[in-house]
Amino acid sequence: MRVPLSWLREYVDLPAGETGRDVQAKLIDAGLEVERVEQLGAGLKGPLVVGQVLTIEELEGFRKPIRFCTVDVGQAGGTGEPQEIVCGARNFTVGDKVVVVLPGAVLPGDFAIASRKTYGRTSHGMICSGDELGMGDDGTGGIIVLPPEYEVGTDAIELLELVDEVLDIAVTPDRGYCLSMRGVARETATAYGLPLRDPALLDVPPPNSYGYPVQVADMAGCDRFTARTVTGLDPEAHSPIWLRRRLQKAGMRPISLAVDITNYVMLELGQPLHAYDRSRVDGPIGVRRAEQGEKFTTLDGVKRVLDAEDLVITDSRGPIGLAGVMGGANTEIADAVPDPETGQVQGTTEVVIEAAHFDPIAISRSARRHKLSSEASKRFERGVDPQAAAAAAQRTVDLLVLLAGGTAEAGVTELTAPAAPRTIAMRTDHPDRVAGVAYGRETVVRRLQEVGCDVYGQDELVITVPSWRPDLCEPNDLAEEVIRLEGYANLPSTLPQPPSGRGLTERQRLHRRVGRALAATGYVEALSYPFLGEQVFDQLQLPAQDAARRVVRLVNPLSDEEPALRTTLLPNLLQALRRNDSRGSHDLALFETGLVFLAGDQPGAAVRLPVDRRPTAEEIATLDAALPAQPRHAAVVLAGAREQAGWWGAQRPGSWADAIESARVLAREAGAELVVRQGQYGPWHPGRCAELVVHVEGVEEVIGHAGELHPRVVKALHLPARTCAMELDLDRLQAAGGEPVQAPRISAFPVATQDVALVVDAAVPASEVEAVLREGAGELLESLRLFDVFTGEQIGAGKKSLAYALRFRAADRTLTVEEATAARDAAVALAAERTGAVLRGA
Repeated sequence: MRVPLSWLREYVDLPAGETGRDVQAKLIDAGLEVERVEQLGAGLKGPLVVGQVLTIEELEGFRKPIRFCTVDVGQAGGTGEPQEIVCGARNFTVGDKVVVVLPGAVLPGDFAIASRKTYGRTSHGMICSGDELGMGDDGTGGIIVLPPEYEVGTDAIELLELVDEVLDIAVTPDRGYCLSMRGVARETATAYGLPLRDPALLDVPPPNSYGYPVQVADMAGCDRFTARTVTGLDPEAHSPIWLRRRLQKAGMRPISLAVDITNYVMLELGQPLHAYDRSRVDGPIGVRRAEQGEKFTTLDGVKRVLDAEDLVITDSRGPIGLAGVMGGANTEIADAVPDPETGQVQGTTEVVIEAAHFDPIAISRSARRHKLSSEASKRFERGVDPQAAAAAAQRTVDLLVLLAGGTAEAGVTELTAPAAPRTIAMRTDHPDRVAGVAYGRETVVRRLQEVGCDVYGQDELVITVPSWRPDLCEPNDLAEEVIRLEGYANLPSTLPQPPSGRGLTERQRLHRRVGRALAATGYVEALSYPFLGEQVFDQLQLPAQDAARRVVRLVNPLSDEEPALRTTLLPNLLQALRRNDSRGSHDLALFETGLVFLAGDQPGAAVRLPVDRRPTAEEIATLDAALPAQPRHAAVVLAGAREQAGWWGAQRPGSWADAIESARVLAREAGAELVVRQGQYGPWHPGRCAELVVHVEGVEEVIGHAGELHPRVVKALHLPARTCAMELDLDRLQAAGGEPVQAPRISAFPVATQDVALVVDAAVPASEVEAVLREGAGELLESLRLFDVFTGEQIGAGKKSLAYALRFRAADRTLTVEEATAARDAAVALAAERTGAVLRGA
């Protein structure tokens, strides 16, 4: 919301020397987000005056039309003589009043004006457009042509209100009333402790039976509808300068008098309005839900297919407006156009004014459904004061009568649904307990009354909420109002003192350790939104019955292309890798840890937890039962070089082995024993896919996969060649962990190393051989490492040789060669028994 300070002063008598920055500071203290104060006309210097065009000479021989004009500027030029000015615009004629800037002046942007020779003539100044004066778009795109009543030589800086300050306020969804001058003025008056001149306090005639006929079929969607009629409008009447300038300062473009007035009243009172050309409305105006598939053309010329939930304004022919969003092209206010035969100006001469109150949820969904966010829908979906509709209609009528020469008809239509005032019960000391500050009853009552509430009672207060504050629903909302008006800066800075034993959980600690470990091995964390589109499962080649395809769909997704919650981290992580690769970063290693969402069979009903106390275990359990399972996963993706080339050696590309090693890193952090064996699943290459297995309470569980992605997946997702990935269930990995990881003991005695090469069937996993060797070697074995895999004719078809380096060490003595050899032989013997391994060369 853009708030001109000159306009704000009409409702609040601010101190004379108060600047926009002073008001900004006050409103920020009151809880509003005033992002900046724009200084309009900063650096502007005259002379800038009203002039009258006396002559126009068309200059020829140039690439574009050029005109040499003489302009009467009165005594502003110092001599009283007309000024000669060269101009390229063509939207003015002899006799028009224009805005002229003379030599010595400075325009916005530090643009100094001087006499200069151009197009073979000397130009003593400029005839100005709105953009050149920093006024913004005035709808004409050319020179400013003023009404004839302004005298030549009048100061245009004051006339056009070029110098002002504008507060740019980011209005949060709960403060929709601040999308109006009325709402911001109320906050300003409260912040300064000054009285407010409420622009909605108007004399409004009571409803009668003579008004324009209106029929509301859905009172839940439209609980208030006011209609007024004005006739005898002058189609040639234009918006006065003050009206156009206020709209421009507020960020809106002037269009025509009737439309400008409705926009002005919306900005002033916060009530969106719509004006229909009565000659183009057929029969009574109605409000109903649209029929499914019904078609309708909005003011922007787009033909829209309506949904059964859309609220529409109708006449006897069908829809004439998408309620609360945009009007229809078939009842649009007509532009003033001269009749080609008679020369008389034709246009809208009578209008029906609509001021209604619509259901915020219905308007919000319609605006999003049709991708049609308008100034009206922004206000309705945040909550509009229903009591302001009649005053807004009256204000519009008054301005049409004043500025367009119209006549207000006596008929007043007003349909309202019965509604009782909203009341909230609250203890007097509730704000004290929330803030930890003793405000006292007098302060609490005074602050709530400043908000607009009616307060009754002593220890137990009964508060009637004002109609313009739909966000006030419970005692905590009222406590927030007291606290913010008393000043957040006045709250004491007190460090919380949590009871002992409330530190990080083991799950949280593991999550942190995992992130640090992956970062230490060269991975970069990538955070993504937890949403995905279901077409990605086809790209990942997941089978139709795969559990990952069972997704939780959002009722109100941020994007229609990603309406579901993720069941795997890979899609968004691979998208991040592809984006970085397309922008020139080809050597990538990314990781993410986060929740995935698994759809349950029968989700329960969600409950609303209390905020004034800690929820009970039963309440938390009930809420958890209504939610999908949300295990925490960890995933990595990598492409390009894992190690760069240099004097130390050649480049090493990332491979499936790196993806598997990242899983081992996580297992070490969790203190879990991870079994890696050959597998086959969805997006991974069938010959380069590892299955990640742990044992939880004696039961074997597959918790993830790692390896190189399938070439078809790489092609479908436009990934770099031979992209690798790993994903596992971090919660199940933690469940498989043992005792907390202990620091290793370091022996002071030397190590004894023994190498062994075993020949086994090609189908025997190396991890199985390794496990048997560890078991057979006994407690003297310190570590075991696979350092070579060999296949060839020397060992026979269908066989492979696995070479291991075994390190033996005792904690209390130096091992003899015989002890180390005995431990090695025991390991080989058990491997031969369990896996059929044969010592190579034996």
